[in-house]
Amino acid sequence: MLRYDVIIIGAGVAGLYAAMNLPKDKKVLIINKRQTFKCNTFYAQGGVALARDKDDIPSHIEDTLNAGDGLCDKEAVKTLSQNSKKEIQNLIKHGFDFDCDENGELLYTKEAAHSCERILHAGGDATGRYLHYFLLTQNTHAMLSDARVVDLLIKDGECFGVSVLEHRKSRNIYAKDVIIASGGVGSLYQFHTNAPCISADIQGLCVLKGIELDRMEMLQFHPTVFVNSNDAQKMLLTEALRGEGATIEDENGKRFLFDYDERGELASRDIVSKSIYLYKKKTGLNVYLALENFDEEYFASRFPNIYENLRALGFNVPHQRVPISPAFHYAIGGIKCDIDAKVSNVKNLYAVGEVASTRVHGANRLASNSLLESLVFAKRAVDDILKNDQEKDFVEFGVSDEIMSYKEDKIKKNQLRHIMWENVSIIRTKRGLNDALVTINALLNEKIGKLLKFRLLTAREIVISALKRDESIGVHTIIEE
Repeated sequence: MLRYDVIIIGAGVAGLYAAMNLPKDKKVLIINKRQTFKCNTFYAQGGVALARDKDDIPSHIEDTLNAGDGLCDKEAVKTLSQNSKKEIQNLIKHGFDFDCDENGELLYTKEAAHSCERILHAGGDATGRYLHYFLLTQNTHAMLSDARVVDLLIKDGECFGVSVLEHRKSRNIYAKDVIIASGGVGSLYQFHTNAPCISADIQGLCVLKGIELDRMEMLQFHPTVFVNSNDAQKMLLTEALRGEGATIEDENGKRFLFDYDERGELASRDIVSKSIYLYKKKTGLNVYLALENFDEEYFASRFPNIYENLRALGFNVPHQRVPISPAFHYAIGGIKCDIDAKVSNVKNLYAVGEVASTRVHGANRLASNSLLESLVFAKRAVDDILKNDQEKDFVEFGVSDEIMSYKEDKIKKNQLRHIMWENVSIIRTKRGLNDALVTINALLNEKIGKLLKFRLLTAREIVISALKRDESIGVHTIIEE
């Protein structure tokens, strides 16, 4: 029986930060589905929000609560903000370099719906990539790559480990504690900004195991995404662009967002996404991100990856505007857990990062709070594990021989992506949601592999949650036809 002290599912910021804070003498295994960079952290252009000092905590809390539209858990928000500076300082102490000004002071920027400059970046528009690489260099624990978790070993309300699919064979790996840090649900959607392997497996597995998912209807669509490409994964154009002067306009140059919210480009993500969607539907006009307010030298220095990528595609930025549209970006709901990241009805099981629902984001996530959430609650999960470090009597489980996939599953995955985009995205209707539910249930009754079943079960939870919430709030907008 192969045993560890802690198994971590996922190698993004949440999983790697948990690993960094686990002592070297602990036997830890990080399980990674693909190559290490195939995670949402790697693609994160925005920064890390934090309360800059003690006086900024009330303001950061208020901004987070306002963005969450009344559905945030206030205790979770307080926990996030009050611990934010501590985790940033911990990263710096370990050697991570955030961007600084010419005097060597931390360089804070502003993003939409924040009341002041409190966002830290690294590498300009490559914060996630820099942070991810740094955490990989800090990792002293074992990592198993190209392995997919296909079962949680649970008996009598206690988790004993996981079953992994590796080289088309399943095997069990046991641990005293398991931390789920597997990310969101991007591949459920036809258009998204997520890493390609973020496919909602673990959420669907939780449905099978009777683990409660919470507020799955709360899905965030990023408003400024370059969608003129053939890949499902689209190029996100960070919110920091709008925070520093980029504007949104139609093909005639009209800045129409002020017709929907007095803050215009600086309104929260849900408002900007819905405004673009409704305006395009009403007028039939294309929408663009205009960057002309930026000096070219500054733009190339501040947003080097965006500058290079768009130039490579033939856009003369910042002088030429770029066509944009919303795309799926972030799952606010997830596995229900408390502010110590403990899963509510299973002992020795934790969930951190995008896969979790601490209700810290409410009905809409405030920009750049996602990396912060991963840091704060990953550390709290580790603290709880170390505080309750006790010997454990293990139970051995049989290895499942379920069929993981069939050749026809790929067509059905694409069918699911299409119906989720058409019926369960920015603007929803009862009829559209019910149509999606009928299709998902029909697919679940067909001959399908376990991996597709995971996706379908997650999608069904999203639809059912959306149908239960009759009134529009935050990112959940439901209208009469």
